[in-house]
Amino acid sequence: MTGDDTSRAVLDKAARENFPVAPVFLPRAWRQDLMAVYGFARLVDDIGDGDLAAGGRADAVHLGLDPEAAADRTAMLDAFEADLRRVFDGTPRHPLLLALRPTVRSHRLTPEPFLGLIAANRQDQHVKRYATYDDLLAYCELSANPVGRLVLSITGTSSPERIRRSDAVCTALQIVEHLQDVAEDLGRDRIYLPAADMKRFGVEEADLAAATANSRVRELVAFEAGRARDLLDEGTPLVGSVRGRLRLLLAGFVGGGRAALKAVEAAGYDVLAGSPKATKPGLLREVGSTLRREG
Repeated sequence: MTGDDTSRAVLDKAARENFPVAPVFLPRAWRQDLMAVYGFARLVDDIGDGDLAAGGRADAVHLGLDPEAAADRTAMLDAFEADLRRVFDGTPRHPLLLALRPTVRSHRLTPEPFLGLIAANRQDQHVKRYATYDDLLAYCELSANPVGRLVLSITGTSSPERIRRSDAVCTALQIVEHLQDVAEDLGRDRIYLPAADMKRFGVEEADLAAATANSRVRELVAFEAGRARDLLDEGTPLVGSVRGRLRLLLAGFVGGGRAALKAVEAAGYDVLAGSPKATKPGLLREVGSTLRREG
């Protein structure tokens, strides 16, 4: 697999996200920058999840490793971090990191948000359960919030208040994704439903391995969905704080989260029978609703 093929396999996953990553109505420069950041974030997640295209052998070679090292997620993350640091001081090897370099330089981005995303995937290698909701929020601070902060930096709209609202939206989107992927995550021996909440609703790990959700699991999922909805409500004023095409992009993020939550609700909160996904009409309705609310 060539460098172009490797990059394309990662970037093609943008169409499957709950929210529009770099829609065509944005200025071309913004689209390129957002896709560069998405490519980084998607690849580091794929390394952490063991979901690299064609077994990741080409990625390992790009990162200066033996092709057989692709199966060693920790070694791959270490090599990926070393190559990320070359984005800021040198010439990176991986094609997706080469594509990221102009974005970093143009917007004077710092390594911290990128390192946070790598740290989240390192954490995934040894932390498989979360005792409390606060523990899960701390994980989202690494795994989700840096992406929103990068969007604000790229668009030149960062401020303390916008960052706070963005963090709420990004954490909500992460929680929604966890709810959609309960069965898939369990297959990786990961549970992102807080243990304290599982105990409160009488849910055992064996319940999550069933083909369909029982009433206790549904009640638990509905509870966590409510938390995500509250976070989206907290973050939604971010949309009204900006103007122009950026406002539409941020409405897409919020609307994507709301549409995904509606899909989970429409499934009766049974996230074990399948991963509930929003439809395009559902997404458009929620984006329109968000724009009207923040108009």
